[in-house]
Amino acid sequence: MSEILFYLGAIMITIGGICDLFGALGLLKFPNFYIRLHAATVGTIGGAVVPLFGVGFLALGADFLPHKYAIAGASFVTGIIVLLAAPAGSHALAYAAHKTKIVKWEPKCDHLEVEE
Repeated sequence: MSEILFYLGAIMITIGGICDLFGALGLLKFPNFYIRLHAATVGTIGGAVVPLFGVGFLALGADFLPHKYAIAGASFVTGIIVLLAAPAGSHALAYAAHKTKIVKWEPKCDHLEVEE
């Protein structure tokens, strides 16, 4: 069982690195603020939450760690906090940018404009 947790954690850490890479590429290549914000959120969720859960599983699977339950618990709690805070933060940034009209863009459909 501990080997399965160890390898699952290692795989999740690798997936996190790949998500960080794609998030960074999106930040560099995407055309406007809103799409770059999406790339940043992908980098945050996939690049921070998934590896934190992976560290938690890896710690639970490692028999040589003295405080493995503390490390796993802290990793899971931190991952859940980031999982809840990152989308809310990016939503607040996008909403504020839309309200202030500071970002120039030409939407095909603007649902927020209808509400105003």
